[in-house]
Amino acid sequence: MEEQNPWWKGREFVKEDPDLRKWHESKIRWIPRLRETVELKPFSLNFLFGPRQVGKTTLVKLIIEKILESQVDPRAIFYYRCDRLSDHSELYELIKGYLKFKKALGLENSYIFLDEITFPREWYRAIKYLIDAGELEGDVLFLTGSWSMFVRREAEAFPGRRGYGRNYNLNPLSFREFLKLRNPRVVVDEISELDPEEIWRKCISARGWLNEVNAAFQDYLKCGGYPLAVKSFLEEGRVSEEAKDAILASFLSDIAKLRRSEGVAKRVLKAVIEKLPSPVSLHGIAKEFEIGSHKTVFYYLDLFENMFILKNLFYIDPNKLMEVHRKQRKVHLTDPLLYTVFSEWCLTEVPRENALVESVVASHLARAFRVGYWRNQTEVDVVTPEKRLGFEVKWGTKVSGKEKVLGRIKHVVTLTRDEFNEKPLAVPVSLFLAGFNA
Repeated sequence: MEEQNPWWKGREFVKEDPDLRKWHESKIRWIPRLRETVELKPFSLNFLFGPRQVGKTTLVKLIIEKILESQVDPRAIFYYRCDRLSDHSELYELIKGYLKFKKALGLENSYIFLDEITFPREWYRAIKYLIDAGELEGDVLFLTGSWSMFVRREAEAFPGRRGYGRNYNLNPLSFREFLKLRNPRVVVDEISELDPEEIWRKCISARGWLNEVNAAFQDYLKCGGYPLAVKSFLEEGRVSEEAKDAILASFLSDIAKLRRSEGVAKRVLKAVIEKLPSPVSLHGIAKEFEIGSHKTVFYYLDLFENMFILKNLFYIDPNKLMEVHRKQRKVHLTDPLLYTVFSEWCLTEVPRENALVESVVASHLARAFRVGYWRNQTEVDVVTPEKRLGFEVKWGTKVSGKEKVLGRIKHVVTLTRDEFNEKPLAVPVSLFLAGFNA
């Protein structure tokens, strides 16, 4: 335990932590927004979710560093990386060992950070027992996990046991975050309400930065928001093979752990890439890409969404503002770099730029809202039912002069390459995403 908690020797020894030392020594570094917004109030059981290689461990260490800036006793902060543990019994003994240490010091409250909690088999049994026994009443638990919490429904094993706990999601860098790293001089006001008037006002006010923001957006389409890829791109002007290999290796490792077919996974992802951005049917994918049945396609698309690899967008009934699951769906990968990584793996071409742009818009909006799409004679690429808004991406075509109203969807925003228009509303997609705090 001491090896993973150097700050127990004194708060200044936090600098000996290898993850924090690496972060501070890097020329390209950023503080995830969650570091400032996460709430750690006892008693609470908190979960941090996110894809592999997105920086969950680094975020945890930055949160610890922030806590150490206060008057908290450093020994009241316990971190452990659980990939060294085999099952719930070992996890239980580990936590009990720390609680005895805490009691001997007379500490009433503590912060317990358990990283990669899903590695020990049936890990939740240890946590549930300690909570039910009242041994964690004055503590904050912060657990990081991955796909298995969703696939195995493990995070649902704590009804009535969460206290003030919350779920947090760590995504790859959004375009707004990437822009701040690439060109800190650029100022685009945050679009906070997703209101058409606000979108127009804040995008038009940032018009002077359009060339710089467009250039940054072209870079983002190449490197996406995975930290290792961003770092290599901004330092070397290209995404390193190491960054791409790490993403693919993590994905293949997860597929192996789940005992799922790598061949089927490859064919499903090949279908997603080649069909982007068109709506697809499960039967159509199964037939064209030689997959056993539509049920297999359904399972893998659902699995990949739980793994934070892709997002399924269903048809939205514009009058009921509800998904219609029997109709075709759109499928978007969650980060533009994934199209490069998986295209190389599947031996297929990266989608056209206009398709990538639509995918980036859809995946960004999906971080904050329930999203779908609408299609009849025409199409609305992304619909956000809660906001009663639609978004059309017109990357390579001229903007239509007609206002669209679809049932209860009162406004459709057109996202362009560089055109502005107040009514009907059209703004450059780069400026919109630069303001959207996904």
